[in-house]
Amino acid sequence: MKLATHDAAPRFWRDAALPFIEARAIADGRKVCYSRHSHDHFSIGAITAGRSTYIHERSNFQVQSGTVVLMNPGDVHACNPVNDEPWSYLMLYVDTQWLRDLQRRIGFDESLDFQGFATTHSRDIELFTALQGLYEQLVDEQIDTHHKHAAAEAFFTDLQQRLNPAGRPDRGSHPGLMRAAQFIHDHCTDALKLEDICAAAQLSPSYLSRAFKHHYGMTPHAFLVNRRIQFARRQLREGKLIADVALDSGFADQAHFQRAFKQHLAATPGQYRG
Repeated sequence: MKLATHDAAPRFWRDAALPFIEARAIADGRKVCYSRHSHDHFSIGAITAGRSTYIHERSNFQVQSGTVVLMNPGDVHACNPVNDEPWSYLMLYVDTQWLRDLQRRIGFDESLDFQGFATTHSRDIELFTALQGLYEQLVDEQIDTHHKHAAAEAFFTDLQQRLNPAGRPDRGSHPGLMRAAQFIHDHCTDALKLEDICAAAQLSPSYLSRAFKHHYGMTPHAFLVNRRIQFARRQLREGKLIADVALDSGFADQAHFQRAFKQHLAATPGQYRG
């Protein structure tokens, strides 16, 4: 659907099945003026046309089409027309508890409350496009609730990674990913599934797959295969039979083991064992 409407009235979207999120679109921002205010929830918006004055706490600056604005719960803010120039925007209002729970699911310290964003606005075109895309999915009556929920979770998970909110664990100490890596290390010879790793790490499958590769440079599956190869190397150095090592290392068969081993070491198991 189009993000802007031809009438001046704001458009609101709500769904009782998705009580944690609400959407709003304004086609003509000249008709809507705000005094300084704050919300209990988190707000994120996209300027879809024109420009406006954005007041955030003690800052005052202009934002234009293509800008994403963010307001943490309690942030005092306002966004109003510039010299009666036309402008339009869309906003999403998100329950703080839902976001806090999401942060914990993707590895934030469980003892911490919601960790707000240090960024107040962004010109990241990918983020702007993604926000527009989420809005379009939410208001689309042809899309079912399950897919809308998944889209919202994916967007806000990516937002955490993209803008690095205050208090986010750094690259070297992401507890969820460290739990995943340790679990793979300890159980590499078992018939692991992604669900097993997610359960141990307390992370969602979509987040784990993306964040693990970003953090460790390989997917969870590639990390698992790599650990199995390291296990197999030790077994081969002890002179064990290749067929036995293949099964003991967690590979389905010797052929699979042979291919993986050669991909990792550019040598066959037989060549490596000598």
